Amino acid sequence: MSQMKAIAVTQRGGIDNLQAIQVPKPSEPQGHDLLVKVYATSLNPIDTKVRAGTYDDYPDYFSHCPQLPQILGFDGSGTIVSRGSLAAPHFTPGTPVYYTGSPVRQGANAEYQLIDSRGAAIKPQSLDFIEAAALPLTWLTAWEALVERLGIQEGEDAGLLIVNGAGGVGSVASQIAREILKLPLVVSTASREETVRFSKAMGATHTVSHREDIVQQVRDLKLEKPIRYVLITHTPTAGYLEPAATIVEPMGKVCSIVQEREMDKMYGTEFMSKSLTYVWALVGTKPYYGVDVESHGRILEQLARWIDEGKIKCHLQQKLPLTADGLRRAHEIIEGGKAVGKVGVGIGVDGLKEEHAFS
Repeated sequence: MSQMKAIAVTQRGGIDNLQAIQVPKPSEPQGHDLLVKVYATSLNPIDTKVRAGTYDDYPDYFSHCPQLPQILGFDGSGTIVSRGSLAAPHFTPGTPVYYTGSPVRQGANAEYQLIDSRGAAIKPQSLDFIEAAALPLTWLTAWEALVERLGIQEGEDAGLLIVNGAGGVGSVASQIAREILKLPLVVSTASREETVRFSKAMGATHTVSHREDIVQQVRDLKLEKPIRYVLITHTPTAGYLEPAATIVEPMGKVCSIVQEREMDKMYGTEFMSKSLTYVWALVGTKPYYGVDVESHGRILEQLARWIDEGKIKCHLQQKLPLTADGLRRAHEIIEGGKAVGKVGVGIGVDGLKEEHAFS
């Protein structure tokens, strides 16, 4: 069996456990699968949590994910090498694609990757591979949260509050809210000059600091529209429940993409008195449980059109080379909690040649 280069987690724990190794190259794709030659990936908090062994969005995750060595990388872009018989006909060898992978299959931190074609789309023509790889997981998360879980309708005369508007999900959620759903008002939390500037560039109409009293700051804005929706994209999830319940209008909705152990702080807030709705959004639910898996590809196809039309901006803010050192640095940035937008890792950065990648 032929071998390929990969950067994998060899033990759960620290960043040094990301190691460049040789592993068997994936077999030829079957069914809906595509075999992709990987050119770029991007970092998400799931990468650092799975590496550390602390990922808990699924109670049985570590019983279902690939056993060690596990190849991370839940976003990717590259070119199709071969296709399964059930893959859509427009997925032909040599076609550039971008995609989000399954949480329970080997990831994009390798020369080649088997992916489900139903979670992929042809890469936007106006983006390079690293820019394209920055988008899928965060865009799909934000889309599912706002459109599918919160059920926001285009043109609603109401506002949205986003916790962490400068993060990977928050910065595309702002664009969905303003450019696609045409909401008149998006308030995002941001505490540093660079995050305030980036949040507004991504579509926020107002910002408030999460380091101060959010409720009072929102009141001080004297908004002309009610806040009907809240999207929580950063912990402490429980710490934002009471402010969210106070800020949102009666019959409003709150969605979170993050959880924590202390989730019992809804009692005593206005959640019941206002008849509020609380929902979760987890992008891996569909591939994990095999539900509506085709929707991811459709959403990414539409995103590619919007990107190429100039309607949506890529939120990539930093590029690193696709090497073990580059990935370790990217993990450090995500774990440092100060990342703005997305961190991408790819071939071509700092002159990295294809033959030297994944090492």
